[in-house]
Amino acid sequence: MNRCHPIQGNLLIEARLPSLFRTFARSKFAFLAGLLLVSTPPCLADVGTRPNVVVILTDDQGWGDLSVHGNRNLSTPHIDSLARDGVTLEQFLVCSVCAPTRAEFLTGRYYPRTGVSGVSTGQERLNPDEFTIGELFQDAGYATGIFGKWHNGTQPPYHPNDQGFNEFYGFTSGHWGHYFSPPLEHNGTLVRGNGYVADDFTDHAIEFIRKHREQKFFCYLPFNTPHSPMMVDDRFYDKFEDAAIDPRHRDPQMEDLSMTRAALAMCENIDWNVGRLLSEIEGLHLSEQTIVVFFCDNGPNSYRFNGGMKGKKGSIDEGGVRSPCFIRWQGQIDGGTRIEHLTAALDLMPTLADLAGIDWQPPKPIDGKSLMPLIRRSQVTWPERTIFSIRGNQVSARTDRFRLDAKGHLFDLQEDLAQSTDVASRHPDLTARLKKQVAEFGKSMRQSFDANTDRPFTVGYRAKTRLPARDGTPHGSIRRSSKAPNNSFFVNWVDESDHIHWPIDVGQTGRYEAIVHYTCAPSNVGVRIGAAASDASTSALVSVAFDPPLYAKPKERVKESHYFVKDFRVLSLGTLNLTQGRTTLRLFASEPQGPGIIDVHSVELSRID
Repeated sequence: MNRCHPIQGNLLIEARLPSLFRTFARSKFAFLAGLLLVSTPPCLADVGTRPNVVVILTDDQGWGDLSVHGNRNLSTPHIDSLARDGVTLEQFLVCSVCAPTRAEFLTGRYYPRTGVSGVSTGQERLNPDEFTIGELFQDAGYATGIFGKWHNGTQPPYHPNDQGFNEFYGFTSGHWGHYFSPPLEHNGTLVRGNGYVADDFTDHAIEFIRKHREQKFFCYLPFNTPHSPMMVDDRFYDKFEDAAIDPRHRDPQMEDLSMTRAALAMCENIDWNVGRLLSEIEGLHLSEQTIVVFFCDNGPNSYRFNGGMKGKKGSIDEGGVRSPCFIRWQGQIDGGTRIEHLTAALDLMPTLADLAGIDWQPPKPIDGKSLMPLIRRSQVTWPERTIFSIRGNQVSARTDRFRLDAKGHLFDLQEDLAQSTDVASRHPDLTARLKKQVAEFGKSMRQSFDANTDRPFTVGYRAKTRLPARDGTPHGSIRRSSKAPNNSFFVNWVDESDHIHWPIDVGQTGRYEAIVHYTCAPSNVGVRIGAAASDASTSALVSVAFDPPLYAKPKERVKESHYFVKDFRVLSLGTLNLTQGRTTLRLFASEPQGPGIIDVHSVELSRID
């Protein structure tokens, strides 16, 4: 596509797209047209004077998992240096779980508005008509890349390559089952990782920066650690294996020390990788031309030191939603600056746009605010704001000083981070005002949730579409390999009456090859596996046994992990003639030859017209 003529370049594309994709195309290209009218065309702008941007996001690392925040159990000198050399957002809020935080960072909008309502089975998908921070910088002439965990949609147009990122290496799921050379994806193609995932993602981010050092780049590095499984290399874990832990969680009896030790080791690995990234930026003489942002996606994934705050991951109390956030831009932002005002992941998109000098008009109202006046210290007064935390039907409200929790209790966080004393009776007017705001906001968010409950999985937007087990529904005796859907596969298929289905929306009428990723024990070879949608069906015999062992987990530091990973083989089931529109894809079996059928990782539909 000619970036200087985005409208003309996509008229033919739009004409071929079904309704969902026409909505997606019109909204995005209409915004781009507006950008051309209100500012210099991105392809003609003086991009050379703008800064590069590197955003580092960690997964399940808490506010307290840094030495700069008083945790003496570990050392994080490289992350700490971002606080020393940049600005610290002291009261920075994210969401209580992964995908919602990513959606708010990517769009500057509360996550229910974006289509996201959960973390798996399609609830994690960011609506394709949302305008992302990747698209913002891409349209301003930047090379854009993401290396790590996306967690906002798998099938195009939800895929990161369709949401503003030229380069993607990692996985789209909510979590991954193995951290040493696991199966990953590179721009839609399945690949095998190289070494420990956090190291591998950093290697690819560094390669991206080197490749684009002569132009401007936006590099998004969302690590998937210290999320479980608690796998980490010996050279980071040995230090913690028998270490005494102090400080600990405020309720020590609730703390699982094996989990804490593993998490701390994984956080030191993150810090080592942040150090490698910062060293590369410095070695390329890009430090004064590059903004570096560091934050986390939610509270810690276990009860461990977190500054005495109440709550952990999954909670909308302070400990579940407060994150560190550091922004460094050497020569432009005063080192050691501390901002005490309430801020949030919602604010990063407008803030980075302002810092980069990108003139833009959001195509949809955003909830975030640019923090540049605070960072530049050009605005002494800053209006107090209320930021809401949402989980399901629960809403909590936060001001600079107070939190109204989901039960309507008010806490003065300046005096009581533990949220132990309800002060609502001392501040009746404030309590009434916040309760009213919570009621109004909650009603609006529930309407947004309801508007996104009926979304089948998209097929045919690009040549290949993968439908993982995570998004499927098993029937009969079939069950998932693990209790969490995200990185599971289907097992225990023992009867030909059992089946699996995926609700799909076919974007383009045509012939599609159906491919199943399977394993099959030798005793079950000869079973016939079929795929059907509407009036079309096709099937093939399983003629090759493939029954590999589960990946070994010698570096798993917490016992009884429920994550299981193995390799799968592909089998073409033949072709299906699919008609544009909504239908159901059904995977079925017949002619069983043994006591079982197959295990299923995913089904792939490839358009062959």
